[in-house]
Amino acid sequence: MAYNSGIISKFAKNKGRCMEETPMTERGSEVQTPEKKSGAGLMALGVVVALVAIVAAVVGYHYLYAQPLLKENEELKELAELEKQEMEKQYREFDLQYEQLQSTIKNDSLIAQIEEERRKTQQLLEELERTKATDAAEIKRLKAEIASLREVLKNYIVQVDSLNRLNQSLNEENTQIKAQMTEANVRITSLSTERNELKDKVDVAAQLDATGFWVTPKNKRSKDTQKVKDVKKIAFGFTIVKNVTAQNGQRIVYARILKPDNSVMGNKGTFAYEGTQLEYTEKKYIDYTGEELKLTMYSDVEEYLEAGTYKLFIFCDSQMIGQTSFTLK
Repeated sequence: MAYNSGIISKFAKNKGRCMEETPMTERGSEVQTPEKKSGAGLMALGVVVALVAIVAAVVGYHYLYAQPLLKENEELKELAELEKQEMEKQYREFDLQYEQLQSTIKNDSLIAQIEEERRKTQQLLEELERTKATDAAEIKRLKAEIASLREVLKNYIVQVDSLNRLNQSLNEENTQIKAQMTEANVRITSLSTERNELKDKVDVAAQLDATGFWVTPKNKRSKDTQKVKDVKKIAFGFTIVKNVTAQNGQRIVYARILKPDNSVMGNKGTFAYEGTQLEYTEKKYIDYTGEELKLTMYSDVEEYLEAGTYKLFIFCDSQMIGQTSFTLK
């Protein structure tokens, strides 16, 4: 009983202390009981849980959706930048190809056209370099320009190739003709040398011989001149020596004047000589009677003449009967 009384007494004291420590509201306000404190705590906890759930949802969305989209956007930006770099490379290749085309032709008109296209290419390249890789509309326009430039460049490549092949063919033909002319001229010179060396040994009974050559260049007023820029006509003459054994009758005398580059001046036609056809400058019909015959011939200058040594050959009866040379300054 004493034990129980002690417990009861101790409980009473604790209860009194609790009553003293319990706060009271002014003027009869209701006391905050433990049950009400517990309800407020639960409500606060609910708010915190809701906020945590919202944050978790936002973070989850970022990792599940937003971050992959950002990563995809970065990849697209990288691809756009790579595409822009490739376009710039193509523009520079076009510019280089235009430069190479210009170096292979000599046609001024075509060179000017190619230069215009080259400037256009350089301008478009500058526009591309100033354009952001993400500017889809501008990139699309400049990409379309590449296709157009490629077609234009292809057309010029075909033109230049065709022109170069034609020039090569003409050059080969010109080289062949010059080689034939040089060969013929060398042959004539060689035969002339042989003729002079064997002059006293061959039978010249029926062959005419021209000697006493003279050449006088004339200007437009028919005055003598030695200045190549003033020469408008060349007068020349020679004497066909007497040959009583030669057959009398009408003959054609051909004069062949070679310019310093061994091309024929005038080129009025061709005549047969030593199994080939040679070009001549002038021709003249004569009536030979076996007596000495002085001849004068004229050749109008209708082409460009250069300073240097000119050679004059005279042919008759398919034989070269004389030669001389003269100089224009």
